[in-house]
Amino acid sequence: MNVILYCRVSTDEQADGCSLDVQERCLRAYCDKLHYNIIGEEQPYKEDYSAKHYDLRRPKLKQLYAYCRKHRHEVDKVLFLRWDRYSRNVEFAFAYKRKFYDELGIEINAIESPIDFKGTEWSTLLSLYCGVAHTEDEKISRRTKDGIHGTLLKGKCSNKAPRGYINKRNEKGEPYVEVDQPKAKTIRQAFQEVAKGVEAPNNIRRRLCPWIPKDAFYRMLRNIFYIGLIRVPAYKDDPEQKVKGVHDPIIDVETFDKVQDILSGKRKHEPKVSKTIDPDLYLRKYIVCPICGHSITGATSKGASGGRYKYYNCCHDGKHLRRPADYVNNKFANWVGSLRPNQEVLDLYTEVLQDLRGEHKQDVQREVEALRKEIEKVKERLTKADERFLDGNLKNEDYSRITENCKKQIQELQGRIDLLLSDTKGLKEKIDYSVNIIANLRNFMLDAPVKTKCKILSSMFPQKIEFDGEKYRTNSYNQVLDLIFQETNKLRGYGEKESAKSEEVSHLVPRPRIERGTKS
Repeated sequence: MNVILYCRVSTDEQADGCSLDVQERCLRAYCDKLHYNIIGEEQPYKEDYSAKHYDLRRPKLKQLYAYCRKHRHEVDKVLFLRWDRYSRNVEFAFAYKRKFYDELGIEINAIESPIDFKGTEWSTLLSLYCGVAHTEDEKISRRTKDGIHGTLLKGKCSNKAPRGYINKRNEKGEPYVEVDQPKAKTIRQAFQEVAKGVEAPNNIRRRLCPWIPKDAFYRMLRNIFYIGLIRVPAYKDDPEQKVKGVHDPIIDVETFDKVQDILSGKRKHEPKVSKTIDPDLYLRKYIVCPICGHSITGATSKGASGGRYKYYNCCHDGKHLRRPADYVNNKFANWVGSLRPNQEVLDLYTEVLQDLRGEHKQDVQREVEALRKEIEKVKERLTKADERFLDGNLKNEDYSRITENCKKQIQELQGRIDLLLSDTKGLKEKIDYSVNIIANLRNFMLDAPVKTKCKILSSMFPQKIEFDGEKYRTNSYNQVLDLIFQETNKLRGYGEKESAKSEEVSHLVPRPRIERGTKS
């Protein structure tokens, strides 16, 4: 008699243990005793997927069935150890009994508690054996879910701790989570960088923590565990809720909320200016007195003829500095305008930015395509769930849970696509605008709105600017401008020593060097 052997584990963990080997040893001993001939492409067919997946992930059983259809007259039996190794779902058990026994004429049976399919009690016995296993699964599942729900309500972590935390046990053997300081520092920095809204989240991931997968990184940014809360899903009659966790938070609520706004595509609100900036005295925040180092303030004086005149003066001692606002502003515009590089540098700067723009756009497009493929996969799972539900192979609660999870995944993936696409919109216009500013700094300092002037100055000069009434000087300026100046001198044909002594810029800035600056 020709037989095919089939082995399967009941839990994912048993696949790494000896369960499959034990089943094979028992089945071979049974066949040797009865002188059965073992056939098939594999001896035996070993299924290392959990019973909880039913027929969704049974590649070996499907392979076995395909072999039997092709060699239906050469196979007499399909044997397995026990009925719970065959199935823990009654509907599945009856379906494959019809496929093997009724359609192909091949008997399926367990060597422990075999069933006589020629008798009249086979349906009762098959329902009993598989139904008992299914009931036991349901009991274990219910106890597990009850335990997890109770643990979450207490504010405790019920599973593996998120990145930045470590699972530990106290002296009594009770589990708890503790902050993993080295990893928590990196995660905290990632949250803070995303909250600024300056750089795309995925670029921050590549720069700070490239070992974290992209999907996991986005889930991490959404996880309220990091602010000391536990999300408790809806269970039975209890609605979904958030409870205070017993673990220590590593992210403050304000930073977390800013990150959520960024991920949701909301525009970052600019801080309100406590006091309106006087357009004629906008340099008060940026220049200092070279004598005492105090800030330069401004005031309005009334002339004898009734006119009003605005002045800059030292806030510590008016004798140190007092100049008309128009004179100071024009001097500053001329000084900043002298920092303009020549056209060759601007063309090179534009080409570099365009290349970076193209690379960024390609990266974004690849990410968007990958996310769209993930959405299609989720939609396929949703369609399969619909088909199983309509065929009566899926319970109402399981169907609701699957559809809800799928819809949430689709919504989250689509939100990430929208965020990525929004990062690339208007990028060329921004590049053109930035190049225009660099090429026309003097005009911007004279004619631009006061808020634009302040933004340009904040990005150019990380430190205060000294003004002695005639000349301006700063100890440092933006690193990008420093590099542009070096390149400008080279293109003009100046040597390093000659450029340092050039009368055009010697009184404006120190010798060109690379210093730490701010982002422009």
